[in-house]
Amino acid sequence: MLVPPLALAQFAASYAATTMTVAVSVLAADLGTTVLGVQTAITLFTLTMATLMVPGSKLTDVLGRKRCFVAGLAVYGAGALLASAAHGPVALVLGYSLLQGVGSALMIPPIYILVTVASPDIETRARRFGVVSGAGALGAAAGPLLGGLITTWLGWRSSFLLQVLIVGVIVLLALRIAEPPETPARTPFDVGGAVLSAVGLFFVVAGVLRPAWFLIGLGAAILAAFHLHIRARERGGREPLVSPALFRDRVTRLGLITQHVQWLILQGSFFVIAVFLQQARGYDAVETGLTLTPATIGILAASAAAGRMARRHAQRRLIRGGFVLAIAGLLLVLLLVRADSGVASAVPGLFLLGAGVGIMLTASVNLVQSRSPDAAQGDISGVSRGVSNLGSSVGTALAGSVLAGAAGHGFAWALATMTAAGVIGLIAAVLLPAR
Repeated sequence: MLVPPLALAQFAASYAATTMTVAVSVLAADLGTTVLGVQTAITLFTLTMATLMVPGSKLTDVLGRKRCFVAGLAVYGAGALLASAAHGPVALVLGYSLLQGVGSALMIPPIYILVTVASPDIETRARRFGVVSGAGALGAAAGPLLGGLITTWLGWRSSFLLQVLIVGVIVLLALRIAEPPETPARTPFDVGGAVLSAVGLFFVVAGVLRPAWFLIGLGAAILAAFHLHIRARERGGREPLVSPALFRDRVTRLGLITQHVQWLILQGSFFVIAVFLQQARGYDAVETGLTLTPATIGILAASAAAGRMARRHAQRRLIRGGFVLAIAGLLLVLLLVRADSGVASAVPGLFLLGAGVGIMLTASVNLVQSRSPDAAQGDISGVSRGVSNLGSSVGTALAGSVLAGAAGHGFAWALATMTAAGVIGLIAAVLLPAR
């Protein structure tokens, strides 16, 4: 009973990020705000996750993995309940962006730690990561369709109430999870490091969202101060929020870059395509979700084969192949999809995009998590999940900024930006050493 509650929790967090994209227009009208206001709430959700993922992961060393997981579920469920009752943008931000973001930051790191320490070999680990990563990718991909159906038939509030129900089921399943004996010893929490990392990441993404180079530079400077802080803390014999040794490993560094880019192009592309379908073609939430279904199928097919592919191919090769497919998919969408083109024009590109992301998501997670011993899983899991969620946040913010700033051909430029990001991820994958 280890994998089902963990996979379901990852599904819920990913679903929450993308289900909002198909309800942007409805939410804006119902809450008295704008499309940009709703996009800001979506970005703040993923940003909250990204900024707090590393501190949340470190808390597993203090609270224990299972306890941290259940506490995150409780905060997440409370946020969904508050968001379902929102009558203005402030309540939506408090419930969805903040509480659900904080809850996700507490519950997601234990998922990957538990899978890693409880798996006896790389094939078993790949298979379990395939289920968990597949559930996350499925939540991101199915969010538009499921959210569209719920929004159209029952209203957007019901989408949040569904998440409350899912959280209740997960808590019941989680009670049967046994805390692994390898739980790290309790250590003092690095509050200064947590503040510096969170504030630095916040300013970086806020700068991308506006866009404002000053904020990006400020965030980068604070992150540099964070790096100096953890180095000084380690030299002084105190436990840092994250060990600097993690970033000295070349495979880990490049693997984290690939994870960041994967989620950036997935979330950014979904946001761009969803807004395009609603504004350029006049699609409603259900039609938007159905159009994105080929990507969901591609992700499911690739994730289901994760264990088999890990047995036959090196993780490095899978990551490269995934990026090639994803880039090809984005190019096909750029070439074939127009405001007056048929529904079938999006199928090949979206399927390749989904299949490519599905292939490399599991491979990247497996590669990065496996580089660290069990005692360091709290550190690497938080960094890994933080980098991934930062990618989601930057993807949505970057796509929205390009859409707002590019006159006439904003959708094409936004997708071209996602394609360029994919090329950067492919370069990082090519630089991964053979062993």
